[in-house]
Amino acid sequence: MQGKIIVVGASAGGVEVLTKLVAGLSPDLPATIFVVLHVSPNGTSVLPKILNRAGPLEAMHAKQGEVFQPGRIYIAPPDYHLLIKKGHMQLTRGPKENSHRPAIDPLFRTAARAYGSQVIGVVLSGMLDDGTAGLSAVKERGGIAIVQNPDEALFSDMPRSAIENVEVDLIVPVAEMGAALVHFAHKPVKEQELAPVSKEMEMEADIAELKPDAVHSDERPGTPSNFACPDCGGVLWELGQNNLIRFRCRTGHAFSAESLLAKQSEALEEALWTALRALEETAVLRRRMAKRASQMGNSARAQSYEEQAISAEQRGELIRQTILSSINSNSNDGKRTPEDRPH
Repeated sequence: MQGKIIVVGASAGGVEVLTKLVAGLSPDLPATIFVVLHVSPNGTSVLPKILNRAGPLEAMHAKQGEVFQPGRIYIAPPDYHLLIKKGHMQLTRGPKENSHRPAIDPLFRTAARAYGSQVIGVVLSGMLDDGTAGLSAVKERGGIAIVQNPDEALFSDMPRSAIENVEVDLIVPVAEMGAALVHFAHKPVKEQELAPVSKEMEMEADIAELKPDAVHSDERPGTPSNFACPDCGGVLWELGQNNLIRFRCRTGHAFSAESLLAKQSEALEEALWTALRALEETAVLRRRMAKRASQMGNSARAQSYEEQAISAEQRGELIRQTILSSINSNSNDGKRTPEDRPH
């Protein structure tokens, strides 16, 4: 018996909440658990060791093509999407989604495509909204959607986004989530006729798998937007999924509206810092030219250079204040804390 498929997504604050979650599981859980936690692509993940100490189930990094077993926890390794196929796992370095690899949505989406109503999707603590589109795909295929209570989450954006955009089945504190998963894992699935996998879900899953037919296809789900992909500069196509607004470019990079806005804000901040540096360098150079002109007895030109230097400094100060105001604003709304900047 293969049992249920439980897919779990977490970001900032995820290690703590995952530790609490697995502690509440039973050793005879009739399900296989797959986990995506946003991690640095260049780091070494020790999450399997942490979860092995925290709960009764064996945890390990997923391996390409490995046949998965019930009662185990498989974790996406750094810089690889973890995808679910019938009976086995696939690891790919496909296009980032919501600026992450591994990303939550590809795991949820491929699990929903392969196992339909046998899937239980879980969204935990994290910033922005990775996991919302994937959880919607789980529900579309008849699965169960469970979300951590955002009021107790260290970072509530991901749980709140899921609740606002998906008809979730259960909102629960993490202390009660292990028992809830045990309950749903044992609960028989009602016989029902599932809707076929949508063309959009099929293509997005194929893109994550790097299937040539999908990657090189001239057809793209959705309609062309006015926005450029912040990762590659290509045109973004707008996708409609229930109430969600999402975007995907020709090469496969995918963004929710929130993650696209975050990337645009980062690009704007970088441009402002570049402008500030250029103005400060201009002021320094103008003053050197003013000094040279003064030494040569050309006071009029020296005065002109000095005025240009002052003007550059004033414009630079305006940009500096804009940057600082933006940083303070983002810190106050909790969206750009150092601990949660996307890797």
